Amino acid sequence: MGTENSFGTLYLISSPLGDNSPLEVLPLSVKTKVEEIDHFIVENEKFARRFFKKLVPNKSQDSLYLYPLNKFTTQEEIETYLNPCFKGIQMGLISDSGAPGIADPGAIIVSKAHKSGVTVKPLVGPCSLILAMMSSGMNGQNFAFNGYLPIDSKQRKKSLLKFEKKAIRENQAQLFIETPYRNDVLLRDMLNTLMPSTLLCIASDLTLSSEFIKTLNIKEWKKQKLRLDKRPSIFIIEPYF
Repeated sequence: MGTENSFGTLYLISSPLGDNSPLEVLPLSVKTKVEEIDHFIVENEKFARRFFKKLVPNKSQDSLYLYPLNKFTTQEEIETYLNPCFKGIQMGLISDSGAPGIADPGAIIVSKAHKSGVTVKPLVGPCSLILAMMSSGMNGQNFAFNGYLPIDSKQRKKSLLKFEKKAIRENQAQLFIETPYRNDVLLRDMLNTLMPSTLLCIASDLTLSSEFIKTLNIKEWKKQKLRLDKRPSIFIIEPYF
């Protein structure tokens, strides 16, 4: 165990995966904690304020200190973001969708907190990757998240074949995400590239009323004529033995 310090704790706060009410997917303990915190590192300030209005409508927006963390944030700004914690003030880290630090820029802040001796406390909330894996019927003992595949179609097909071989070799489920407007292109390449027996789970709009989760082999998926359009989706492949 490390030595005690007077730093404030960094709380990792998950957000809904869509436009549903936060309390449909978050426990009351998260609401209570958010009511206590005024300093938040957020991916998008507009999203964060909308999230707060839904989760803690009585909390004063004027009392909030928001620190944006996205592709426009400079390294110099990031170096200062945990300063409130160093002064003994608790902070929250919020992703735009789902769990902070998972396919999310918040990981850099969590890493900095560990290096600086700031206590990190994750709070319960939705994570699309885990929800998809739970509901896929695939190997929950051995799986890997591979993020985004290449945009170029030739390179994407090459990557799909590589991960399919890895799935077979290691008996390991392989997870992917894609920018929603490219979902149908990725699905097309999967159907045209992977072996007919390979299992594919598609999990879309998780936790929403439009939620769709199905696992079939590639041969069966070709009969479905599915269109995902711009629905946030997780893709999982696994060999069928």
